[in-house]
Formats: sequence, C-alpha cells, structure tokens
Amino acid sequence: MIYCVEDDSSIRELIIYTLKLSGFEAIGFEQGDSMLAQLRDEIPDLILLDIMLPGKDGLQILKELKADPQYGNIPVIMATAKTSEYDKVYGLDSGADDYLSKPFGMMEMISRVKAVLRRGKKTSIEDVIHIKGITIDKKKRAVTVDDKEIDLTFKEYELLLTLSENKDLVFSRQQLLEKVWGSDYLGASRTIDVHVGTLRGKLGKYGSLITTIRGVGYCLEEEDDGK
Repeated sequence: MIYCVEDDSSIRELIIYTLKLSGFEAIGFEQGDSMLAQLRDEIPDLILLDIMLPGKDGLQILKELKADPQYGNIPVIMATAKTSEYDKVYGLDSGADDYLSKPFGMMEMISRVKAVLRRGKKTSIEDVIHIKGITIDKKKRAVTVDDKEIDLTFKEYELLLTLSENKDLVFSRQQLLEKVWGSDYLGASRTIDVHVGTLRGKLGKYGSLITTIRGVGYCLEEEDDGK
C-alpha cells in the first residue's frame, strides 16, 4: 500500500492512477492530518509526501512520522518544487528516503518508488546488535549504553547503525554521506565529522570505538585497544 499526500486533486488522481496501473495499491489524501489518521488503520509500505500542503506542511509531517517509533521506518519520498534546494536538503536530513522535483514524470516516480521499496527490503536478519555496552534495537530504533537509553537524532542513529552493521569496515566520508544522507545530498563532508563528534559524545566511554582513519574516513572497531 502506498499513501500519496497531495493537495492538487488533478496531480493526486494522476499519481494514484499511475500507481494502480503499475500494480500498487494506493490511497490519496489532500491533507497530512487525514493521512496521519489513516495510519491507525493501516501502515503503508511507502508515503509520497508533498511539501507544500494546507495546514501542516510536508516537512512538519515528516518530522512527526520520524519521531514516532511506530511509523519512523516507513519510507518517505518528498515532492518538492524544482528550485527549492533547501527543502530537498532539509527533507533528506530529516529522514526522507528520496525526493521528486516538481514537475516530475510518472515513469520517474514509479522508478523511484520501486528503488526505495527495494532498499527497504534489504534489511539485516539481526534485529538487535550488541557491541560492548552498546545495544541497538532496530525494530524500536532505540540505542542503550550500559542499559541506559540514549537520545540520538535520526541521522546519528543511521550513522551508528551503518557503522555497527559493518564493523571493522572503513567508510570514506563520501560513502557515509551517500548511505546515510542519500546520493543526492548537497551538503559538505564536514557534516559527517560533526555528527561523528556528537555521536561519540553520546556514546560516552564507548565513543572511542568509532575510529578516525586519517585521510580516509571512519570505522567502528569492536576492540578499541584503549584508544
């Protein structure tokens, strides 16, 4: 099931028609609140979310979704104005999985929907990851340090999860940007350094497990050897 939140009825109807023609079940909503209410009855496989909406805008709705443990894992594709670079960057940084620039073609939309759904299926068999005193519960999107839950931002969590699922593998800053922020992210690699710094601080004595590989990037090593 795919939910489409779009206030322009002609665009919304075309999207729903194309999705159904492509074999998907789909429901359209004019406003975000009606879509959020529908989530109580059925959680979709993906949400197509326009940014410019009456009432709550798409970015506000995205923040609400990502803040809710029950809905935070639903893939979201944002629809943004072609010239709005800020909205694209902010949406991706807030947890959107992809974006479409208006006006977009229906075949491009279907291609992006399929790509995001494929990525969503590539989940690890392991739902809980233990590294030293760090526990990552992927279903709950919760992280504990020595049995005490810590508060991570969406990107801090994704960064920790990426490194933890690939222990001892060195990632360049660009690779981490693409994996955590998306291939279309327009920000600088300095973003990675800032997030690693705050993540290390929140992990406390285990922060040193995230090792800086000079001139390359970062790696999570289960044995920090006192570093």
